Amino acid sequence: MRVAAVADLHVGLDSCGLLAPRFASLADDADLLLLGGDLTQVGAPDEAKVLAAELDAVPVPVVAVLGNHDLHQDAGDELRAILEDADVTVLDGDVVTVTVAGCSLGVMGDTGFGGGFTGASGSAFGEREMKAFMRRTEQSAARIQTGLEVLDTDLRVALLHYSPVKDTVIGERAEIFPFLGSSLLAHAVDAAGADLVVHGHAHAGTEQGVTAGGVRVRNVALPLIRRPYRVFRLGH
Repeated sequence: MRVAAVADLHVGLDSCGLLAPRFASLADDADLLLLGGDLTQVGAPDEAKVLAAELDAVPVPVVAVLGNHDLHQDAGDELRAILEDADVTVLDGDVVTVTVAGCSLGVMGDTGFGGGFTGASGSAFGEREMKAFMRRTEQSAARIQTGLEVLDTDLRVALLHYSPVKDTVIGERAEIFPFLGSSLLAHAVDAAGADLVVHGHAHAGTEQGVTAGGVRVRNVALPLIRRPYRVFRLGH
């Protein structure tokens, strides 16, 4: 199965007509499009309406998660409704199955969160604020593991915004690594198993990485890949 993925579109009110041409021939390249968060600039509903119009002509199923920019105005539910009205499946700790030519692909989608990576990771200890920060990541990791485990499909993909591995944030300033992802997300993926993880968020990061368990991780942030999308071929 051919899976196209991109993140960090950062669509604004001035983005009308910019994305649609990039996706016009997507069906020639892929069977599915994954969007890894930061779909808008500041999470404004009007920005989501622009994005929905740009995605209207996409000829394959579209599955998305929201990113930190999309949640900035605390209007995530409204953004999700706008995109779903445009036939975009927006996942928030849940799963969806897509079948193409008899091959089933399960997508587990979650924004994820920060906390840092093995050897320099935070923990739910100390101040109330620190415990809340890390518990948000722990909850996300639990959803990822549970979602992947319930998928009874030929292939399984985890669609995130935050990175599960340090590999794909290298290139960013080391001081902000804890705000770019968490190894707890990778532990969840390895515990359940997956064929691929895609994420965004780290604009100046690295494209390729791998979890400790050997699952491929790909950073598809648009400022990094510098093309409309990356295509991954999964299965035989």
